[in-house]
Amino acid sequence: MKIEQFFVNHGPNRGPSGGQDSGDLFARDADTPQKASQKARQKDRLGEPLNGPEDEPEYWAQIALPMPMDDTFTYRVPEGMAVERGDFVQVPFGPQTRTGVVWSVEPAREAKPNYRMRDIAARYDCPALSEALLKLVSWVSAYYLANLGAVLRMCLHQPGIETPLPRISHFRPAEDALGAPRLSAQRKALLSAFDPGTDGAPLPASRSALIERSGVSSAVFKATLEAGQLIEVWSKETLPTEVPRPRFAPPQFRDDQRGALEELKAASASGFQVSLLDGVTGSGKTLVYFDLIAQALEAQQNVLVLLPEIALSAQWLEQFKQRFATAPAIWHSSLTTTQRRQTWRAVAEGKTQVVVGARSALFLPFPSLGLIIVDEEHEAAFKQEEGTRYHARDVAVMRAKMEDCPIILCSATPSLESLVNAQRGRYRHVILDRRHSQARPLTIEAIDLRNDRPEKGQWLAEPLRQALRETLEAGEQSLLFLNRRGFAPLTLCQACGHRITCDFCSSWLVLHRFRQMLTCHHCGLSKPLPPKCPECGDEDSLVPCGPGVERVGEEVAALFPTARLEIVSSDLLMTSQSVADFIARMTAGEIDILIGTQMVAKGYNFPNLTTVGIVDADLGLNGGDPRASERSFQLIYQVAGRAGRYEKPGRVLLQSYEPDHPVLQALVNADREAFYSAEIQQRELAKLPPFGRLAIVIMSDPSEAVLQDFCRKIAERFPSVEGVQLLGPAPAPIAQVRGRFRYRFVLKAGLDLRLQDLLMRWLGPVKVPNSTRLGVDIDPISFV
Repeated sequence: MKIEQFFVNHGPNRGPSGGQDSGDLFARDADTPQKASQKARQKDRLGEPLNGPEDEPEYWAQIALPMPMDDTFTYRVPEGMAVERGDFVQVPFGPQTRTGVVWSVEPAREAKPNYRMRDIAARYDCPALSEALLKLVSWVSAYYLANLGAVLRMCLHQPGIETPLPRISHFRPAEDALGAPRLSAQRKALLSAFDPGTDGAPLPASRSALIERSGVSSAVFKATLEAGQLIEVWSKETLPTEVPRPRFAPPQFRDDQRGALEELKAASASGFQVSLLDGVTGSGKTLVYFDLIAQALEAQQNVLVLLPEIALSAQWLEQFKQRFATAPAIWHSSLTTTQRRQTWRAVAEGKTQVVVGARSALFLPFPSLGLIIVDEEHEAAFKQEEGTRYHARDVAVMRAKMEDCPIILCSATPSLESLVNAQRGRYRHVILDRRHSQARPLTIEAIDLRNDRPEKGQWLAEPLRQALRETLEAGEQSLLFLNRRGFAPLTLCQACGHRITCDFCSSWLVLHRFRQMLTCHHCGLSKPLPPKCPECGDEDSLVPCGPGVERVGEEVAALFPTARLEIVSSDLLMTSQSVADFIARMTAGEIDILIGTQMVAKGYNFPNLTTVGIVDADLGLNGGDPRASERSFQLIYQVAGRAGRYEKPGRVLLQSYEPDHPVLQALVNADREAFYSAEIQQRELAKLPPFGRLAIVIMSDPSEAVLQDFCRKIAERFPSVEGVQLLGPAPAPIAQVRGRFRYRFVLKAGLDLRLQDLLMRWLGPVKVPNSTRLGVDIDPISFV
């Protein structure tokens, strides 16, 4: 979606239009011939112009369509049809029909429109979107400057989900079928293949599932059915989940956990309340909020749990099943069309009480939302960077407010925004500062690479090698962390100095030796490693520079040839099942040394993991990102927390050329509060979030000359507002992606100024060239 579609639609209604005409780049507020023509084309989509008087309809409805536009469209409610705000309807739209949502219903106005109004074609038999969810859509649209229709589409996710589910065939065993005389072994296996329900009765299952579980042939299945030992039942396609049992396996809490739980329950009793559950790694935060989920279940309320990356949630799901006897419903982008339709419908109809999902689960139509939990709330993965750029943590807080329900933000390393809100009293601050009762305090030390230099072409210093050696000898597990995929981030020609870069992006190609490919991690371009330098033609002169996890794995394999190694990164474990299999191998002790990226930093519990080595603790400490120190501290702290989570002591070694850096010193001295205090002070002095506001305007075009000219013109139009600083235009840190040059403006202002209004005033009248894309990022997380 091009952002100018938003501004064309928002300009007259959503804020000041800003200023006078300036050539052909800006348009006035008054209707120009071009605007009149555009409006006429828009009216034509709804019907032919009126040629004569029409009878007034009784009611008109404004319909929002899940398309990248901000307008609602007026339709007549036909006689005999009753619709209300939030209903799903089918409407004619040009030559097609579309699914829309009733935004408002009003009595017919006396003034007749100058076009023939069309009737709503049908109302779907589907639960309506709640008033709270509709208000959330409006808020997200206004706050993040996104099209109303684009945000509404996030509530649907999949075409067809609002239509009735198809009927499907299942089977159940006949009563006493297993007791029939002369029952063959195959039929007995088939009739025993049903899963038991919560009451012990067999749950209906599909033909394919029963054949797969029992291993019988189709002929045996058919004969058993014809003998009346199987009974076919028809039902709506539905989500095959059981109801979680809140009293199934309640845990024994420590005194501090019990105190935190009582404080959270007290906060939850008064409706909307944001609580920050701030607990060190291994303190049992998950068990504490599981008890709050149980409380919501007993009150027959819905619960939403947001995780930053649902593909990494295998251990969390197993914990949930152990506590509640069954798994929750899952929502993320990798679900099949059928799974999405089933889950969406089950949520809308109130047939599933608990959903765990990625950020998009925020827009599911819960009928009675009683609790929201955002786990690892500090994670940048909660920010949507494409399309509608929203932060799921902040939207979750707004949804909780609109649903009048409590929300719990959980983290061992809270974001500065949440921590400051807690310090100011806006959020309830609940602290768990003790690890598991059997866990011992971590020992963290820095390795000064200026003194303990690794051997040439190697990346592990001797103190870290010795720690790995001792851990192996003790029969324990180690983790080496390096947040860099592949074998090497750069391939360099020793003859001419040429660096192999992406054809479409201003970035180096990363060497992946396992696949013998050079890959761009921005656009996905992959090509084989050339036999000679593409610049000078010299053979055998291309060398990899710098380490990735694959290169560290190669070094470890040479050092410890008998050790069982595994490398974990997002391009090696690409499915939820592959992640679950890795967790099973690690938990079973089938891996001695694990080498991984940030995939291994989130919430895993491996009882035998005692040593963690940070291969490059300097990575990410510096740069133009105002959150660089915060992110580095959070990431290293989380990785370090994987060690020594049970009775065996844990140790962490940080390799660095800057061991005196404040971030690393805070980690070594286990002084989290000193780091946060210093970081908060620096942010406040610089008037950076959470003490100021930021917005980024990012533009791209295949032609850098066109882009520069466009940036110059809109920079000249920036309104002078006291307290607002405009930085740019300047090339983005990654200046080209997918063949498009990228420039950006950064807006900085105090908390007392609403940047959205200023952006509408500045960019509302902009005519964006056809080849140019313009996007706005409110409260940016990424600065690349």
